[in-house]
Amino acid sequence: MLKEFREFIMRGNVMEIAIGFIIGGAFGAIAKSMVSDVMMPPIGLLLGGVDFTNFFVVLKQGATPAPYHALADAQAAGAVTINFGVFLNTVISFLIVSLAIFILVKAMNKLKRQEAAPAEPTTKECPHCFSTISIKATRCSQCTSALT
Repeated sequence: MLKEFREFIMRGNVMEIAIGFIIGGAFGAIAKSMVSDVMMPPIGLLLGGVDFTNFFVVLKQGATPAPYHALADAQAAGAVTINFGVFLNTVISFLIVSLAIFILVKAMNKLKRQEAAPAEPTTKECPHCFSTISIKATRCSQCTSALT
């Protein structure tokens, strides 16, 4: 059973999937940073200095009563919250990753379509005896007919 498992793990598809997960995780971290550190601060600034991660609704107050000015304050107090600002950041991260994957797949498909042009033929068929001869031949080597 251990030998079968080792053979399964060492197959190319399993290794490719594992590498894909590792790269996907790293790319997801980059996308998350891009959303939370690059995109959302200017959007929040345009909306009057709003931080989307602090958009939440309190369902049940914690040990310290509301109002909570930040999500961290609500969580520290033990309040039960719906964190729709964090969800919004996650949706934007997903859209960025999806767009990047779409562009990558589109580029790969374009490369697949650009197959090498067919090679120039080097032989032709004699119209008299139908044998295969060089394309440069002026006379058939089989039947000695003159070719035009």
